[in-house]
Amino acid sequence: MSTDTVIITDFSPEYKQAFKQLNEEWISKYFVMEEADYKALDNPESYILDKGGYIIMALYNNEAVGTCALIKMDDEKYDFELAKMAVSPNIQGKGIGKKLMQAVVDKAKSKGAKWLYLESNTILTPAITLYEKTGFVKVKRAATPYERCNIQMELELK
Repeated sequence: MSTDTVIITDFSPEYKQAFKQLNEEWISKYFVMEEADYKALDNPESYILDKGGYIIMALYNNEAVGTCALIKMDDEKYDFELAKMAVSPNIQGKGIGKKLMQAVVDKAKSKGAKWLYLESNTILTPAITLYEKTGFVKVKRAATPYERCNIQMELELK
């Protein structure tokens, strides 16, 4: 498979179930679904989009195989939290995460964002590697709503 056949597109209601399923899949594999997950995944419109955020989807053969969200933050430094990034396990290792990351960084820049923030867990080695290759660096911030979070990172957009 060539990643040239992957289409990155904005979220629309037809992708709501895929957005939830892709994220539930990886979260349930490594962790436990938490209240904050359900809020975002059950109500992406009201929780993310209506508050000035964005969700992008990766399509392969017209099937949603990846997703990533930018959640608008009410923070003096950070413009968006990069969140809910997922790629179907059936198609991982094909560069789709990298394409999603580039698209979401470009989207943030196009909206005038200066800083991105994310929370993750260090057992997710491929994700952490992707974040570091993109330029994210480890930071220590306030409390997180996620029990599974053991690393916080930021990226200055230039």
